[in-house]
Amino acid sequence: MAEQVERGIGRRLSYPAALALVALAYAAALAGAWALVGWLDGWPPLWRAAAGDLLATGIVFAFSLALDNSSVYDPYWSLAPLPIAGFWFALAPADAPPVRAGLALGLLSLWGGRLTFNWLRRWRGAQDEDFRYREIRARTGRGYWPASFVSIHLMPTIWVFLGLLPLLPTLGSARPLGPLDALAAAVTLAAIAVEWLADRQLARFARSRPDPQAVLDTGLWAWSRHPNYFGEVLFWWGLYLFGLAAAPAAWWWTLAGPVSITFLFTVISVPWMDRRMNARRPAHAARLGTVSGLVPWPPRRPR
Repeated sequence: MAEQVERGIGRRLSYPAALALVALAYAAALAGAWALVGWLDGWPPLWRAAAGDLLATGIVFAFSLALDNSSVYDPYWSLAPLPIAGFWFALAPADAPPVRAGLALGLLSLWGGRLTFNWLRRWRGAQDEDFRYREIRARTGRGYWPASFVSIHLMPTIWVFLGLLPLLPTLGSARPLGPLDALAAAVTLAAIAVEWLADRQLARFARSRPDPQAVLDTGLWAWSRHPNYFGEVLFWWGLYLFGLAAAPAAWWWTLAGPVSITFLFTVISVPWMDRRMNARRPAHAARLGTVSGLVPWPPRRPR
């Protein structure tokens, strides 16, 4: 959960004003990226999209800096993929199977819309910043904003862009539909469902728990300490399967996406969240040796 900060102009902004500034940040980012992509006409679609993505990240970072709150970037993860995918789709050959493209784009839109709505539902305004960013502030001091640009803004942009690579063959290949497309759709939809259910169970628990130290250990959370993270990782593997179905020979480069995102969650996100939960809720520490960190699995018996 994000926590309150009292710095910069954010403390003087109402929630509607802060939300309007975030909307302005993303409108400016989209406009800047669109202009750059148009100016780079003639470049390969991959590099045009990458350049626009980097420029958009820089624009959002400028707003984060102005508000002194890196959480302005948080919805970028779920918003940026939609225009990137739309751009690649607009350049796709006419003989590409529309069903494959429609499935992939529809599922991407469902995932992005749900995740963005979830951020809006939890965000409390310009004073609200993710606890991880506050920890980075404490460690980096005056070097926080360069660290924020690299670790909070730039690296997630790169991870998401890598995760989107399978959409290039998905949207552009003329290969006929096959069983692997059905599997890709099933995996991607299941991932979205897992994320939705995990977030819903967590929100219900947060509203109703009588003890602030209590830990959610029912539903999906009985089999995984972070089922919402598992759903996120699974989603990017589903996109990879779409790319593999469209162009099997391209697997060696599109694989970079799901592998890098799996690395992000298993090596960085899960341990970071576990450390925080152990410090705030001692009951969570007892789950480390019995409940899977990511993939839902029947819990082991305590030794």
